[in-house]
Amino acid sequence: MPAIKPTCVRDLKLRVNLVDVVSRAVALRKAGSRFKGLCPFHGEKTPSFYVDPDKGFYKCFGCGKAGDAISFVRETEQLSFTEAVETLGKRFGVVIEYEEGAGPTAEQRSLRQELFDLHEQAAEHFFQVFRGRSATAEFMRNYWVQSRRFSEAIADEFRIGAAEPSDNSLGTALLRKRFSEDAIRQSGLFFVREGAPLTIGSLKPRFRGRLMIPIRDHQGRVVAFTARQTQLTPDDDPAKEAKYVNSPETPIFTKGNLLFNLDRAREPAGKENQPFILVEGQLDAIRCWSVGLKSAVAPQGTSITDAQLALLRRYQTRLECLFDGDAAGQKAALRLIPLALRAGLEVRILGAQEPSGKVDPDLLLLEQGTQGYEALRTRALSAIGFACRSVLPDAEHASPEEKTRAAEELQRVISSAESEVARSQFLAEAASHLRLPLAALQKDFLRTAERLRAQEGARAAARSPEPKARSNPSKAPDTRSIAPEQDLLLLLLHWETFGKALAASFPHQWIDLSHPAGALLNRFLAEFEQDNWPGRDHLDSLLESADQKALVASLAFDPPELDDPAKALQEGLMRLRSRALETELRKIDLDLANLRADSTLDAISLLKRRSELQRQLRTPVVLASVG
Repeated sequence: MPAIKPTCVRDLKLRVNLVDVVSRAVALRKAGSRFKGLCPFHGEKTPSFYVDPDKGFYKCFGCGKAGDAISFVRETEQLSFTEAVETLGKRFGVVIEYEEGAGPTAEQRSLRQELFDLHEQAAEHFFQVFRGRSATAEFMRNYWVQSRRFSEAIADEFRIGAAEPSDNSLGTALLRKRFSEDAIRQSGLFFVREGAPLTIGSLKPRFRGRLMIPIRDHQGRVVAFTARQTQLTPDDDPAKEAKYVNSPETPIFTKGNLLFNLDRAREPAGKENQPFILVEGQLDAIRCWSVGLKSAVAPQGTSITDAQLALLRRYQTRLECLFDGDAAGQKAALRLIPLALRAGLEVRILGAQEPSGKVDPDLLLLEQGTQGYEALRTRALSAIGFACRSVLPDAEHASPEEKTRAAEELQRVISSAESEVARSQFLAEAASHLRLPLAALQKDFLRTAERLRAQEGARAAARSPEPKARSNPSKAPDTRSIAPEQDLLLLLLHWETFGKALAASFPHQWIDLSHPAGALLNRFLAEFEQDNWPGRDHLDSLLESADQKALVASLAFDPPELDDPAKALQEGLMRLRSRALETELRKIDLDLANLRADSTLDAISLLKRRSELQRQLRTPVVLASVG
């Protein structure tokens, strides 16, 4: 693949606002001259992820991740360096220039990026069928407006589409646009016989005669489709009886890793502080959106997962659950609660106390709009309140044995919460519902929690049968040995004027090159020595690995608070010198101890060298003076 020009990369970083890049994945709030939010790289409940738009760096003070706009896109979207640069260029209208004068061909594009492009083409194709003049188009629009009772404007907004029941115009269009055989086969849009040559005749559409709903990831890219059965669905459809059929999992689509409508809902949830509304299906989420409830999301026809809840937690801690009021919907809500507590989400269950016992969210919102929703909110149950009603509906007349079983079930749910404060409140709520003394429930809870920890430990041991090797203290990494290089690198990045003096102040053999900080310090000092230092903001050509880039971003993010940086440099030099010379002294002492009569080693020379090293260690370190 042609290399991107370094000048283009530099220009991209200058033109792209890092806050705009990060805000697509993280809800950011102003914090002085910076912005902060929940780290996208590890689970956390208190924001420790900071973005400095002036310097163009981000850093998490919880997990240590740091970098620039390109590294953020690489990490969050799992792209290569070139793909990340191209993605940013396309997203922000920056033309990408290549060393060879031309961009990559279709064959050279990554499969992931090609699949994104292919799905966008497929979504546009289905949408044009829906908006066309064919009999299929007319039927699907009538179905959408009359049967589902949505407006055509909402269909346009969500790019609702239609799949023809008999032809393969989609396959023809994709082949004409020269998408690769690998991308077409792995898109999930067709049934293709293994080993058969890829021709229009060998492509059998997966979706025929169905209403097509594009599924987008949280960045708004089409990654899959949900297809709703209609009267046009042909009898030879392998999934004829299924009301809804999803795309199979592909390199860009994993059902348990994304939520329908999150690309739209994350802004009102994050910036406007609205709670997320979790509904069961895509059309329920679209119904919410159509009546003004903009923060609705839905799973992809499966039970909610930890990964999906972690996505929600990036933007908002409050979640309102509006499932169907039937037994399946109530079970789904009960399964959700421990997962949500573990993710640190505050959950409320809507509709559980309705007199009829059943709520149809689609019908409720269609007939009553946001007023119906607000009425449900006034009668909503907390997560533990709902769990209590589910495991023991009639606590007043329950036997001691029934209360014991219910308490054990609730304790399992409560133990999912990581906060001790939350656990205490949940226990008090459960004790009140079960009509039990709080102290007794707390005692039982401690025993239950201990048993659950033991069970989890046993499961973990079963998953890893090999005993862990005992750590050898002598083999443990000595973090102090890296400190001099890393400290000097930090000072060099924030006080570049000392670079030339530092380069002339000590022999570079003192630097340990086996770790990123040492390798970078050595390279940077060589640049200063040759008067080739490009400046801190233009270091891409000097950084050879992801570790080095992350280290520079982390160190450059925060300037150390120092009254005298020159003194700090001298202290770092002293530690660097001490480590190097003391290592040599230990070797000399070992040689002297093992000296034999027939040895080629010269005892007098060794003693002189030891004396010289000891003298050097007593001498203060002074930064070189350079003109």
